[in-house]
Amino acid sequence: MKRSFLAVLAICTSAGAAPVDSSPASGAANVNPDTHLVLRFAGPPHIGNAGTIRIYDAADDRLVDVLDMSIPAGPTERASGPYPPYLAAPYDYGGPRRTNADTTPGTPSAPGVEPAAGRYQLTIIGGFTDGFHFHPVIVHGNAATIYPHHDLLRYGKTYYVQIDPGVLTVADGSFQGVAGKRGWRFATKARGPAADARRVTVAADGSGDFDTVQGALDFVPDDHAGRVTIFVKNGDYEEIVYARNKHDITLQGASRDGVRIHYANNEVFNPHPPNVGTNELPGTFPSRRAAFALDHVHDVALVNLTIATTLGGQAEGLLLNGERDIVKDVTIRGAGDALQTNGSAYFENIRLTGTGDTILGRGPAYFRNCEIESRGAFMWIRNPQTNHGNVFDHCTFRATGGATVLARLPENKGRNYPYAEAVLLDASLEGIAPAGWGPIEGDASHVRFWEFNSRDANGRPVDVGARHPASRQLDKDRDAETIAHYRDPAWVLGGWQPAPVAR
Repeated sequence: MKRSFLAVLAICTSAGAAPVDSSPASGAANVNPDTHLVLRFAGPPHIGNAGTIRIYDAADDRLVDVLDMSIPAGPTERASGPYPPYLAAPYDYGGPRRTNADTTPGTPSAPGVEPAAGRYQLTIIGGFTDGFHFHPVIVHGNAATIYPHHDLLRYGKTYYVQIDPGVLTVADGSFQGVAGKRGWRFATKARGPAADARRVTVAADGSGDFDTVQGALDFVPDDHAGRVTIFVKNGDYEEIVYARNKHDITLQGASRDGVRIHYANNEVFNPHPPNVGTNELPGTFPSRRAAFALDHVHDVALVNLTIATTLGGQAEGLLLNGERDIVKDVTIRGAGDALQTNGSAYFENIRLTGTGDTILGRGPAYFRNCEIESRGAFMWIRNPQTNHGNVFDHCTFRATGGATVLARLPENKGRNYPYAEAVLLDASLEGIAPAGWGPIEGDASHVRFWEFNSRDANGRPVDVGARHPASRQLDKDRDAETIAHYRDPAWVLGGWQPAPVAR
């Protein structure tokens, strides 16, 4: 197994210093090319703001990648001036994929352009965007994890790593970097899975076909035949995940709580250009702010895992944009807009936590046996007249920051959504304001904010006497046909009947 802390880096440390464990171990073979680089110290390391981390091809000493620690990871405050031109240009989705190999190692995504003052770290993820801001090094406890730019290492290669003094320091000053060609050296696997593989594994400890979820998604061709299962072993996966134009993939976790895919991402750290539509229509500019984004995909299933963003603000845990997608037995933790769902999607037995507008999207979306917690309004619904919005069958809504409403409908910068729809069937409501719904600005005559048989946490009927006047309570007898329709996912989802997902 390539993940081993038995080998130690004994170079570039002061006499008598504690050894430094590395993963991949120095001299390791059969390493996956999507590996991260980990150094584990006797005490907590500190990240410097100068120096570089460099990866070389041992065959010809070619520089493959460089991480420049003088470049900030990303913005920490919302920009107020002109948008940086290197991110503002729309991407041509009809052109070829972009990769980090198109760039000078370690620079932003414009080929051959050195980083200019004020720019941030950039890496291209999924090939269809002009770059995500990212942290080149992340420290947890005594371990420092180094994140090479995506998709630069190759199969059948030997690499060596060099780290300047000051990139990482420990309290006793003993670590002075990694130098030379043999100090930290490893070899990648001769080849990856077969191109037509129907099942691949991801393991954070290096025991699978891939170390990262992103690496596995990148492996699956856009035009493959049949269904591909990506099985994710229990582990911690700290990475931004972004995939576009994928289809017929099942991402299956080993256990819901044991597989944790997460990143500290939000609208400030990875903003999208102003006045550019994001995700509504094919060909639009992709949003970068989610921890996990599936963009313009179809027939994809996420099963039995946890997805989370660890920053506040506008920050999706999951952004799902496509058709006929299934999310089952998944925990999603986000902030504002914790779940964005556009296109036909079916959610079953999910646990969703957010801070307000916790479900954002254009529908249609069907939720069954789900638990949803929110500090602010649970939904901001934007579906058009041509499709349904959000339908909830036997779901629990739990307010966590004082009484709040199920949905609101502000005008959204001059645009209104007069056909917004949210229908609750047999819901359990905890901490919901007496009005239930609102505010609704603009024309509310076509809004469907409907409930049937809402109960409190003790199973008693909810007092709906103060409900928003634009909302409606469905009657068991008078509206029996309507209720039956809304209990049918296929009727809500435009004729698509979600198939059971195997566990």
